[in-house]
Amino acid sequence: MMKVKIVNKSKHKLPAYSTKHSAGVDLRANLTEPVVLKSLERRLIPTGLFIELPVGYEAQIRPRSGLAYKHGLTVLNSPGTIDADYRGEIGVILVNLSDTDFTVENGERICQMVIATHEQAEWKEVEILNETTRGAGGFGHTGVK
Repeated sequence: MMKVKIVNKSKHKLPAYSTKHSAGVDLRANLTEPVVLKSLERRLIPTGLFIELPVGYEAQIRPRSGLAYKHGLTVLNSPGTIDADYRGEIGVILVNLSDTDFTVENGERICQMVIATHEQAEWKEVEILNETTRGAGGFGHTGVK
């Protein structure tokens, strides 16, 4: 199991996996007072967490399905990426896509964080790309009957 250094300046326990096979951990809002998100409003919600990832890994910030389905709340830049060299506080950009206000309470589980590997590409500039069956077909191209 990979070890990730974490500084917890929140009022809450460290993130933990809910089940043996969970891919992500829930992050909680670290607030001094509730935050009301009006319809279509977005806010940066602090977590009080700071992490140090190994090189070659990123942390992905994703919406929680229950908040999205029940309340229209989602992570605006989903998935958000936390790079291995970032040392600041993890903040979550929440947006309320519903037509009613939503109050984010201190300690509320606001998103999921998934740790994933990644690679950096070495770009090789060429004049032409290899042909494929799909070619340059755009959005929805493979679903056209």
